[in-house]
Amino acid sequence: MSLFRRLRELPAIGWVLRHRFPRFAVVGASGTVVNLAILYVGHEYLFRSIANAGLRLNLALALAVFVATINNFAWNRRWTWHDRREHVHTPIVLQFAQYAVACWLGILLQFVITTLLAAHVHYLIANTVAIAVSSVANFIVNDYWTFRRLRVLLRRAHDHAHPGAVSPPVAPAATPPTTPLP
Repeated sequence: MSLFRRLRELPAIGWVLRHRFPRFAVVGASGTVVNLAILYVGHEYLFRSIANAGLRLNLALALAVFVATINNFAWNRRWTWHDRREHVHTPIVLQFAQYAVACWLGILLQFVITTLLAAHVHYLIANTVAIAVSSVANFIVNDYWTFRRLRVLLRRAHDHAHPGAVSPPVAPAATPPTTPLP
């Protein structure tokens, strides 16, 4: 039996691997490619006229992170959590802000874990562990908060406990209501 199949059979790890996490990981990998491409284009072409190398790098990096975050948000919304769109009525700008906050929390967690572990193991090993842990944490935050698994679960529990009752209200849909034809 392969390692991947063994991991899929473990309760917590298996749940993550069997569900959305592989898509989330593919989107993250695509974001890395986008980040590197934009960083290169920004540094070598867009901000080439800036003489200060540190400023040029920082501007290119900021642009790369911003574009990669938009890329990842769009693909995660469209592919990883596509089935939740009918349950989530959060305006897209607010949902993107939630996604960005979740990403920054993941970055902070990675920084803290790397710093703590680097005192005991090689810094590259520490960072690899930190990336794995923060990726799972980022996935969980996005799953439960940004893409509203928690709200979906609460609605299902309410509907199950009160068959035939109207579900608790949610925020209004982003699309305006249609008027009937004459």
